[in-house]
Amino acid sequence: MNDDPNEPPNKLTFHDPNLAKALFGEREKHLKLIESEVGLKIHTRGSTVNLDGDPIEVGLARRILVELYDLLKDGYPLYPQDVDYAIRIIMSGEKVSLKEIFLDTVFIAANKSVITPKSLTQKRYTEAIRKQDIVFGIGPAGTGKTYLAMAMAVAELNAGSIHRIILARPAVEAGEKLGFLPGDLYEKVNPYLRPLYDALHDMMKFEQASRLISKGVIEVAPLAFMRGRTLNDCFVILDEAQNTTSEQMKMFLTRLGFTSKAVITGDVTQTDLPEGKVSGLIEACQILSDVEGISFIYFSEKDVVRHRLVREIIKSYDKFETSSQ
Repeated sequence: MNDDPNEPPNKLTFHDPNLAKALFGEREKHLKLIESEVGLKIHTRGSTVNLDGDPIEVGLARRILVELYDLLKDGYPLYPQDVDYAIRIIMSGEKVSLKEIFLDTVFIAANKSVITPKSLTQKRYTEAIRKQDIVFGIGPAGTGKTYLAMAMAVAELNAGSIHRIILARPAVEAGEKLGFLPGDLYEKVNPYLRPLYDALHDMMKFEQASRLISKGVIEVAPLAFMRGRTLNDCFVILDEAQNTTSEQMKMFLTRLGFTSKAVITGDVTQTDLPEGKVSGLIEACQILSDVEGISFIYFSEKDVVRHRLVREIIKSYDKFETSSQ
């Protein structure tokens, strides 16, 4: 990039034409996204960009482009969703660089894709998991709570930091009881555990995951299977924790043994417990908020890393529910 002090702030010249092409995106798709979200016009001529807008908009767009270009110089493969995440991060006003977030490699999956945080909250979440033995990740669907925890668990298993991964979920669904489902116990609970299997198979090849599961190195089980056990040298993930009862949450948290970590994820707005039952997750947030060594990380719709419409859907539902109260 040109560092000429005489160049006006609304003009940027990028030295490497190949990186500039990757920065602009196919048919300048990345630039159009920045235009739409920031609210200005971007004009290009070769590897030079001119920003047409008020000083605040120009400053935001300039920072987005400069930091994305720096990522490309470091070999980061830039996709349209990364541009979307970058815009959200920089427009949030937080004083953090994209490099600090996007270059924090959590795990390299079986398909060679690099799993990294995509928002400041995700970065704080991964840091908390590294530092603390118990971490609660609380927020709406699509914010990467379980996926990142799974990636960190597999990374620690590969590094030899832990000897087992245990993935658990409460077997609760609105209006359904296990007794009415066909099959034996494993067949009854398997549909509840399917999302955990899906995330796991994103991290490693199917054959490797199946082998580790058959050996008991990775265990995917309903929460009820944790009762009476002491979990040493484990990375334990409790997913959909909003559907635990108070008793189940206490039982789970007191299973943790030596050199183990526990990550508890859930969305307190999506409880499927019977009416009158207190969510163990909501209660734990109240009881354990001041306990040293336990971190609570709260996600919002800004951290959604699924289709961009998912974020808008969550915002719309939150607005509707707030107005209905």
